[in-house]
Amino acid sequence: MTTLEKAEAAERALSEELDRVVVKSVIYTSGERDPRLPVPRPPDQGKRYMMGHDPRLPRMPDQPTLFDFFKYRFATGSVGHLLQSARLALKSGAGEKVVMACLVHDIAIAGFIRGDHGYWGAQLVEPYVDEEVSWAIRYHQALRFFADESVGYHYPEMYVKLFGAEYQPDAYIRRDYEYARRHRWYMTSRLICVNDLYAFDPTVQVELEEFTDIVGRNFRQPEEGLGFDASPSAHMWRTIMWPTKYL
Repeated sequence: MTTLEKAEAAERALSEELDRVVVKSVIYTSGERDPRLPVPRPPDQGKRYMMGHDPRLPRMPDQPTLFDFFKYRFATGSVGHLLQSARLALKSGAGEKVVMACLVHDIAIAGFIRGDHGYWGAQLVEPYVDEEVSWAIRYHQALRFFADESVGYHYPEMYVKLFGAEYQPDAYIRRDYEYARRHRWYMTSRLICVNDLYAFDPTVQVELEEFTDIVGRNFRQPEEGLGFDASPSAHMWRTIMWPTKYL
């Protein structure tokens, strides 16, 4: 039995305990299986399909805040990294826009999707932060692959280990790097990379509440709650909230 088959078997066992049928979106399994193939549907046994809260997950508040997503939907390890990154920026004397950007720069990885996470993360927060913050998050995706000796940022040794010494960034990454390098907000984005690189210490504990005031001043929390305010990215927050919703 392959790893995917074992995971699917475990998923089926959990699903059988639910009173709703769960069908995974293609992107969840693409790569492990050919996305052109029909998505296998479990026998419904007379059940209805999942169209809201999945009882296997913590229930989100009715009007969820950014911190609620940190607490109930974002991976613990990623949250620790984000908090360390924001604290490093704060301790270095960076402005609040940089600290805010560091706090949320990897939220796509934490709760949504890994590929092109800088672009996804920027879209998630764009309606709620200063344009400079979302711009910096978007372009850290490209800048992290290129050194800047003026601020002590070297190509990460971890990337050599993860991707191989022969890895070369894609053409669109190089294009966006060249664009960002000449932009007036370049250093805001570069400082995300600087504070990103050294924020992986498992022994360091940072509390989310340390950033309550900064988030209050730099993140426009909608009264309706993230996901319910009809912003251009509200649907993305709803997907994180209800990842197994059928439609």
